[in-house]
Amino acid sequence: MTPAALSTRARLTPAVLVSLALVYVVWGSTYFGIKVAIESLPPLGMLGLRFLVAGAVLFAFLRLRGAAMPTLRQWSASAAVGLLLLGGGTGLVTLAERDASSSVAALVIAVSPLFAALFGRLWGERTSGREWLGIGVGLLGIALLNVGELHATPLAALLLILAPLCWTFGSQWSRRLPLPAGLMGSAAEMLAGGVILMGLSLTTGEHWKAPTSASLWALAYLTVFGSLVAYSAYMYLVAHTRPALATSYAYVNPVVAVLLGVGFGGEHLSALGWGALGVILTGVVLVAWPRKERGAGA
Repeated sequence: MTPAALSTRARLTPAVLVSLALVYVVWGSTYFGIKVAIESLPPLGMLGLRFLVAGAVLFAFLRLRGAAMPTLRQWSASAAVGLLLLGGGTGLVTLAERDASSSVAALVIAVSPLFAALFGRLWGERTSGREWLGIGVGLLGIALLNVGELHATPLAALLLILAPLCWTFGSQWSRRLPLPAGLMGSAAEMLAGGVILMGLSLTTGEHWKAPTSASLWALAYLTVFGSLVAYSAYMYLVAHTRPALATSYAYVNPVVAVLLGVGFGGEHLSALGWGALGVILTGVVLVAWPRKERGAGA
C-alpha cells in the first residue's frame, strides 16, 4: 500500500464519520431487531429475504442511474464476500439468537476488531500499539459487561465466535477482490448473499408460518436501515479506513444493544455493567483516534 493510501486511511473525513455513526447506532439496534424478526420468521429465510430485497432495490436504483452491470468475475467475487459476511457472519449470529439474548450476541461479536487486526497483518497491514491497547481495553469492557449477567448456550456461543471470524476475514479479503465499484459492490454482495441464504433455508427445511406484525416491522427495519444504509456504510469504511477502525463498531454495538435490551427487552444492568460500557467506549476512542502521519511535512 502506498504512503498516500496509508495517509488517506488515517483521516477521519466527514464521510468516514457519518459512516461510523451509521454502523455504530444502526447495527447496534439490529441485534434486537433480529430477535424480534425470528420470533415468527425462519432465521435463514428471513435473512435471505432481507438481503434479496435490499440488494434488488439498490441494484435497480444504481442501474437506472447508469451504473455498469457487474462482470462475471465481479459477481463471483461478490458471491464469495456475500457468503462470508452475510451467510457466515450475519447468518450465524441470527441462528445463535434463537438461544441467546440480543445483548450477549453483540457482546461476543465485539472480538471482531481483534480478528480484523490479525487478518490485516496477513496482508501486511500494521496495527499500532495504541490500536492494540484499544482492542485490549474494549475486550476488558466486554468481559466486565458479561460477568454474571448475560449468558448463552454452548452452541450459541460457538456460533457467535465463528461469526466474526467469517465476517472479518471476508471484510479483509474483499479489499483484494475485483468487486464492483462503489455501492454496486454492496448491491451485488447482498443479492448473492441473499440467494445463498435462501438456498440454505430451503435445503435445511425451514418452516414458514404466518408472521406477526412485529416480526414484519422488524424485517422492514433490518432491510432498509440494517442492509441498505448501514451495510453500504460499512463497506465504505472497509475500503477507506484501517481494519481496527472499520470494525470498531463492535464495541459500540453492545452499548446500543444493551440499552435496547434494558429499555424494551426487560433485561437488567448492574452498576458494574454501566461501568463496563464506559470502558468499552474508552477502547473505541483509542482505536479510532487518528494516527500521527510520518514522512516529509509531518
